[in-house]
Amino acid sequence: MEESKTPAEEPELAPYNMEAARSARSRCRTCKRKIDKGVVRLGILLEGPYGTGYLWHHLTCAAKRRFEDVEQAFEQGGWDKDLEVPPLDELRKLREAAEEKKKNRKEAPYVERAPTDRSKCRHCEKLIEKGSWRVAVLREVEFYGQTRMTPVNVHASCTAAELRAPDCTTELDGFAAALEKNSKGLEPGELQNVLEQIGELE
Repeated sequence: MEESKTPAEEPELAPYNMEAARSARSRCRTCKRKIDKGVVRLGILLEGPYGTGYLWHHLTCAAKRRFEDVEQAFEQGGWDKDLEVPPLDELRKLREAAEEKKKNRKEAPYVERAPTDRSKCRHCEKLIEKGSWRVAVLREVEFYGQTRMTPVNVHASCTAAELRAPDCTTELDGFAAALEKNSKGLEPGELQNVLEQIGELE
């Protein structure tokens, strides 16, 4: 009696895969942008209900947000010897710079003087004059199929109307206190001046 043949077992995938992107069809799971063909990408193995495969990231994006995975990928090694991979120390500097930027990032809502006259009020779409007050509030936006909260700048006089807009996610309740907490470098009396320009919030 002839024995039935069993299908060959699929090779086990390594936890990490570093390679040059074979096409421009994949997207970075960190920045959501396309990974161009030939760009170094890092695949992180995912075992899900529909099978096992790699989630791809630009190597530089992974260094900024998932440095532990980058370190483990370097420990694992095994990428093609012709692949030009940046030194781990160089990637570590990217991570440190990203952390410093995150630490100094302003949290909305806040108010500041417009540094140029090139920015537009996202409520009325008119230019915000250099040196005038602009208020940053959070607005809900769609980004590559995902909903995110992103800060937008508005005139002080447009702030009350913007806070009532359906896609604004900055709360009216406690707004003045949050504005005072998050705004840096204001001189005495300047916050009150801004609040007067904003007007009634109830």
